[in-house]
Amino acid sequence: MSRVRPVPGGRAVEVEPERIAGWIGRFADRHGGVGTRVEPGVVTITAADGATASFATRGGTSVEEVIERLTTPRRIGLILVRLGGHSVGVAFGGKIEVSTTDRKQVHGRIRAGGWSQQRFARRREGQARVALQAAADDVVRVIVPRLAQLDGVVLGGDWQALDVLRNDRRLTDVFGKAEDRVLDVPEPRRAVLDEAAQRARCVEIVIQDTGATGLEADRMDTGEGA
Repeated sequence: MSRVRPVPGGRAVEVEPERIAGWIGRFADRHGGVGTRVEPGVVTITAADGATASFATRGGTSVEEVIERLTTPRRIGLILVRLGGHSVGVAFGGKIEVSTTDRKQVHGRIRAGGWSQQRFARRREGQARVALQAAADDVVRVIVPRLAQLDGVVLGGDWQALDVLRNDRRLTDVFGKAEDRVLDVPEPRRAVLDEAAQRARCVEIVIQDTGATGLEADRMDTGEGA
């Protein structure tokens, strides 16, 4: 699963909040120095070569204060869904407090034509409907009763599967607390949920640069090798 994803004009990387100061230092080294502007809700870093990096904040008037607030533990709801499997939980400070994981059989696609393909497609649609209903039911059971205690909700998995859950009226308030990012995760299992809990702590930094740093910089942007 990647901690780097493309965004219009650049890329976004996940960085642990306690590593942000070091990340800014490495970014400055690679781009010839930087200037930093702290505004309500966002920090913007502008480099001498024209590259920029920005990330959302939870308050603070200086970089030090912003980082202090970002490192404060939060209670987060996690919803990971892929067709046929899901894992739902609540984490505090990157540790799972309560969770459930389930998998339902959903057959893959076939190339055969005619009535056989149509019957198979109907069966597959029925299996997918049952699987996503089970995922929605588990969100209702695990997340909804604890929603008032949550600081946010982080999603992961397949966009189409998540959109089905988003249209469930029982989950309107849950998705109202969801962050914009969707974690790239494999088939949801408890180990995947544990890692997602750690990733939910991360700050997503959006980078737009001159292109000179390339893919190798992505490794550095995530803190690898620091």
